[in-house]
Amino acid sequence: MQLSVIIPTFNEELTIQKTLDALSRLVNVDEIVIVDGGSADQTIEIIESFAVNKPLKLIKLAEANRGQQMHEGARQATGEIFWFLHADTRPVQGCGRQIKQYMRYAEIVGGNFRIVFDGATRWAKFLTWLYPQLRSIGLVYGDSAMFVRRETYEKIKGFKSLPLFEDVDLYKRLLKKGRFVHVNLTITTSSRRFQNRSFIWTFTRWSIFQGLYWLGVPPRLLAKGYKQIRN
Repeated sequence: MQLSVIIPTFNEELTIQKTLDALSRLVNVDEIVIVDGGSADQTIEIIESFAVNKPLKLIKLAEANRGQQMHEGARQATGEIFWFLHADTRPVQGCGRQIKQYMRYAEIVGGNFRIVFDGATRWAKFLTWLYPQLRSIGLVYGDSAMFVRRETYEKIKGFKSLPLFEDVDLYKRLLKKGRFVHVNLTITTSSRRFQNRSFIWTFTRWSIFQGLYWLGVPPRLLAKGYKQIRN
């Protein structure tokens, strides 16, 4: 089975090089598809000059919408497995092999990984502790490097063009189609959204928006206020 990595980017000049470096070392990745949402920094130049040892396709869209970007990447990917990776998330050797091994079983529709937030701050350590607790109550997010069987992805119509929570929405629909597994390998992601600002205030706002979403408030109504946190 061929594995396509799909990465949405938007002004990722500080992170995309490290992510591509990590991917270039993975022997079980067959294709990289990057969908840019109109970056105004050096993101495009870094991608185009990167000497990757795998087929790499760069798609340019006019605006940033992560759900739309990932869906377009899936539409143009060639693999039987889609692995959605954020531009600031770095996998380790063995991730691709584990994905392919799990996806040999028809009842498995997708999965994700154990996540570590970078940095030595107590807040990064707190987030690293928190994510397994969230997973235990059924909360799974896109920065945990979700992978999906192509056949299942197409059956549920893939990512929606939501302004936020596109990852949670996809996960909820995947659960209705089969088993979603957790791979006990570590990926490292950035804690930048919580840096250079009050962690408690940022985390509190993030939690409030999560709660409102689960109470049924439409993502489009939440998007304007949430954008300040996500950026």
